[in-house]
Amino acid sequence: MKHGYGFSKEYAKSDTLELEYLESIRYLFKIKEINFYCGYLSVSILEARSIDIPYGHCTTGLPSDVTIEIGEMSFHLHKFPLLSRSGLLEKRIGEFSSDDGSIFVLQLHDIPGGAKAFELIAKFCYGVKIELTALNVVGLRCAAEYLQMNEDFGEGNLIAETDGFLNEVFGNWADTVEALKTCEEVLPFAEELHILSRCINSLAMKACADTSLFNWPVSGSNNMQSTTGTVLWNGISTTTEPQPVGDDWWYEDVSFLSLPLYKRLIKAVELGGMKPERIARSLVYYAKMYLPLMSKQSSFKNINPGSTISVPPEADQRALLEEIVQLIPNQKGVTQTKFLIRLLHAAVILHASPSCRENLEKRVGAQLDQTSLEDVLIPTMGNSVETVYDTECFQRILDHFMSMDQSVTAPSSPCIVEEGLMRGASSLTSVTLVANLVDAYLADVAPDVNLKFPKFRSLAAAIPDYARPLADGIYRAIDIYLKAHPWLTDSEREQICKLMNCQKLSLEASTHAAQNERLPLRVIVQVLFFEQLRLRTTISGWFFVSDNLENSQNPNANRALAAQDGAVGIDDVSERVSELEKECQTMRREIQTLVKRKRIWNIFFRRKSQHRDSKESKSSCVKAPPRAMVNGQKNHENGAVGN
Repeated sequence: MKHGYGFSKEYAKSDTLELEYLESIRYLFKIKEINFYCGYLSVSILEARSIDIPYGHCTTGLPSDVTIEIGEMSFHLHKFPLLSRSGLLEKRIGEFSSDDGSIFVLQLHDIPGGAKAFELIAKFCYGVKIELTALNVVGLRCAAEYLQMNEDFGEGNLIAETDGFLNEVFGNWADTVEALKTCEEVLPFAEELHILSRCINSLAMKACADTSLFNWPVSGSNNMQSTTGTVLWNGISTTTEPQPVGDDWWYEDVSFLSLPLYKRLIKAVELGGMKPERIARSLVYYAKMYLPLMSKQSSFKNINPGSTISVPPEADQRALLEEIVQLIPNQKGVTQTKFLIRLLHAAVILHASPSCRENLEKRVGAQLDQTSLEDVLIPTMGNSVETVYDTECFQRILDHFMSMDQSVTAPSSPCIVEEGLMRGASSLTSVTLVANLVDAYLADVAPDVNLKFPKFRSLAAAIPDYARPLADGIYRAIDIYLKAHPWLTDSEREQICKLMNCQKLSLEASTHAAQNERLPLRVIVQVLFFEQLRLRTTISGWFFVSDNLENSQNPNANRALAAQDGAVGIDDVSERVSELEKECQTMRREIQTLVKRKRIWNIFFRRKSQHRDSKESKSSCVKAPPRAMVNGQKNHENGAVGN
């Protein structure tokens, strides 16, 4: 059983209890109010007298008998006000017994909240009414638990008071955010007392709630609900109902949390059923605030003028980036591709881990069809002589997209189609969009002299032929590459031109290709051949339409319409026929010239070889008799010798 201020009977009956302590108790009962102001302790007495004592010496007219040291601060206090409220102090002070009147010194360096929290606790022990706020309640609650300030040491003790105030804090968005920020100062105690988890769950519940149903936020620090109204002549304003807020009302408030707390909040809202799109947008907001590389503009555009956020060092930015990548929802399309590519840029610059970059490359590859050319032009990082843009990174992104895209199948066999139908029927599927992106990318990197032939061919060959309704894009890229790399061999030129389907070239591209001296002769012949087939298809289709129009029920109107369309069609066909005839004639002349030159050289070499053979035969005929004569002479001589 405890007495009025909480010290036990045994302690009260001990020999160490002296008369001055009894006098101090009587004196304490006369205290009406104790206030701190301007660094002094003011004690007001019922007898209407007051004394001012320097800050740090909290006495009631008697010298202090206990000194509590916390860090560099020392508190000179009395035992009995502390014993009446704290179980820990009762135990520590009870273990100390001294008859010489020496002051007991107690060190509490590990108390949660430090000296600032203990100052408020000392006021509470002396009966001073303290003000609880969202900024100090967490530290006071943890310190009260540390000092064992429960109901066993007086009704309405600090633990009960702070618990009741915390329940009020959790009902308010802004106060909960402020309380959550202070949890980091007393993190182990806040975790053990479940204050941190209660703060996060409260915020997650409010963030996931439907704003139209529950009218959240109740009170936000930066996202207040806007109201509409007018001001009357007498200064009285008439306001209507507050306007509904958007889904992003909580982004800015939580962006000021540290990364560990923000990470736990994101996981909590994910478990609470929040849409992945909202989570992704919050991650974008948080990343742009602390990663300057994520925005071309100032990274702190939306920060309040009074904030003191500084740019983190490179190591912290790298750790932050890797954590954000892990928090990004896995669903395709919920995160903007531009944001993912900017993260990839930053990961390369900040030298993030290979697993982080691989994760980003896979995410970008999964939605490559939503990417623009400007985004995929990733500069090469390094001092070595390499390509201007990181083609290896783009190759990995492209390969990942092609491995995931299973919805598009290639046609069984190629066919010649009319140009107009080919343009109109080109479905903008994901693989078609990526094919256009790759062709534009190749055209942009083709002028780089350091771009090797195998890499260009590998990028171009990654897109199947069925993904390109028109081959104009790949033809343009090939033409630029051949122009920038004139040292390519004929074999390499033919290999690179095999990547282009000549029958899918438009009229403009076919005309240009037929006159392109950089293309191999075989490719030019193929272009002319397929253009001739396309022309025949067009003419056959026109005659088929004309026959159907003549056999229709309204021959006069149909004939007039057919005559008009036929006139236009004949003009177009005639023009194309004349152009093709000119191209064919030019090609025939060139081929005939080459054939004639080849025949001339063959005749020349044949005649030269025949002339050489005739000379050799004549020389052999002239020199044969002397050789026989010599042999005869030798034989004669040999015979003579033999004889």
